[in-house]
Amino acid sequence: MEENRARRVVEGLRAHGVPATIRKAGVYQFGVVVALPDGREAVWDTDGTAGLEATVMADGMLRGFVPTIPGSEEFTEEQVVEAIWHTDYDQPIGRRRETAPAKGAPLPPEGGVFRRFMGGFRH
Repeated sequence: MEENRARRVVEGLRAHGVPATIRKAGVYQFGVVVALPDGREAVWDTDGTAGLEATVMADGMLRGFVPTIPGSEEFTEEQVVEAIWHTDYDQPIGRRRETAPAKGAPLPPEGGVFRRFMGGFRH
């Protein structure tokens, strides 16, 4: 995922109350990390493929995954936010929830006051 797209997806998730952050996976390669309540984290789209998929990690060990979402190569940023927000991570193979989860209180932007410093004044 491109850095600015990942940043906008994270901002969209945080607006829904989802604790998401950006993860740099390589040179010009970024993904989205969602912190789950039980200490696990879902790492979305850091492998550089066109489709949207995730691995669910805990203590450096693979605990589950979300298979590639069909048609996600053509998703808009809003559709990516919606897909990540509606995913149920309770089973080893993640799936889409039938009903939307409750919207939480919006979280502050990642980085807070130091956001521009962390981003090298690019945005």
